[in-house]
Amino acid sequence: MKKRILVTGGAGFLGSHLCERLLNDGHEVFCLDNFFTGQKQNIIHLLSNPYFELIRHDITQPFFIEADEIYNLACPASPIHYQYNGIKTIKTSVMGAINMLGLAKRIKAKVLQASTSEVYGDPKINPQTEDYWGNVNPIGFRSCYDEGKRCAESLFVNYHRQNKVRIKIARIFNTYGPRMHTNDGRVVSNFIVQALENKDITVFGKGTQTRSFCYVDDMVEGLIRLMNTPDTVTGPVNIGNPREFTMLDLAEKVVAHTGSTSQMVFEPLPEDDPVQRKPDIALAKKTLNWAPTIELDQGLELTVNYFRKILK
Repeated sequence: MKKRILVTGGAGFLGSHLCERLLNDGHEVFCLDNFFTGQKQNIIHLLSNPYFELIRHDITQPFFIEADEIYNLACPASPIHYQYNGIKTIKTSVMGAINMLGLAKRIKAKVLQASTSEVYGDPKINPQTEDYWGNVNPIGFRSCYDEGKRCAESLFVNYHRQNKVRIKIARIFNTYGPRMHTNDGRVVSNFIVQALENKDITVFGKGTQTRSFCYVDDMVEGLIRLMNTPDTVTGPVNIGNPREFTMLDLAEKVVAHTGSTSQMVFEPLPEDDPVQRKPDIALAKKTLNWAPTIELDQGLELTVNYFRKILK
């Protein structure tokens, strides 16, 4: 059945891949973006599709449309971008959630919140399960994003309890792939760009901190499966790749995939940078029948090829 689907942040890295997949699945897609971090080049190849509509709008302002489903992805997601204007980041998470939940309530749509593994902060348990409350600094430099997303989750569950809005909460772990910004400060894009330009690879701390990297196609599949679950499944559900790598592991893989002559240089660890990040995806396996299928080496090859083209 063809559905009318609104994707906020649809011109961003993850949003553009989601829009593309939903169109390929036969749906009508409304892409909403204010282009703070989204880029038209991410969705320009979709503009000729008669079932795709691009709308420039900021979700901190009310928005009205008829839709069956809403994917709320709008928010800067990399530290450089979300710390650039912390107030704006909080407003996007909180006021954006209020506006999208109000819209979903009015039009009786299902709404999915793209939350984040950052709600766990610098976790004291590893891997992180959905029932872990997290270890977040509420006044640190990262708090505009971390606490904004935590507040959005609270808004979602309260709209569900009070107003019976049909909600889904996805806690997204580190995702990578083509269409990442070249300067977004995320470790995969940072390492690849530095390696392709044969510059020193900047490793923070001792490089022993860990992350788990999910290729974008796997992430999109997980989000769609969560949206398609029965209304009794609200989340939060961790969506990410449970394979854990140190920053040194990642740097070595990137050098190997790029054939780079880059050397590693070490810089102080940023404030509140998590030491560990690894999702427990038992709930996703059980409720979504989902697990990532693309290994890091395969995903890095695809991502490196993308960056080679755009850095020419």
